[in-house]
Amino acid sequence: MSDALADPRDKDWAALVPELLVSDLTRSLDFWVDARGFSVRFTRPEDGFAYLTLGAAQVMLEQVSDEAWLTGPLDRPLGRGINLQIEVPDAVAPHDRLRAQGVVPFRGLTTDWYREGLLEHGQVQFLVQDPDGYLLRFIQPLGTRPAIV
Repeated sequence: MSDALADPRDKDWAALVPELLVSDLTRSLDFWVDARGFSVRFTRPEDGFAYLTLGAAQVMLEQVSDEAWLTGPLDRPLGRGINLQIEVPDAVAPHDRLRAQGVVPFRGLTTDWYREGLLEHGQVQFLVQDPDGYLLRFIQPLGTRPAIV
């Protein structure tokens, strides 16, 4: 895909895409693409920028520079107070790859159910921090069941 403006009717573009400032784009791409399975949709190496996708999930990475939109100091871990939920068809495989690479998850593999009214939504999930400390929650949906109220 070119860097031309996307057609607003293009459903391949998510309505909300986080753009994360990173300290080392190459290291972050190693983590996001090689270790976590994202694909590079496009890059602008001259700007230290990459647009990544995994299924319907999309994220942008931007190398910190003088042109970055900084609202304050970047103290590690970056992204405190937020976790990015990423839906995957199988949460076990990426969790096991992560462990085989010697990376300790922030929170290991669990099965959790979250109530919404009279239903509970289940998911297998784990949390891991990227090289800059952004907290990523990979989830595999399990469907719904009646809530115990």
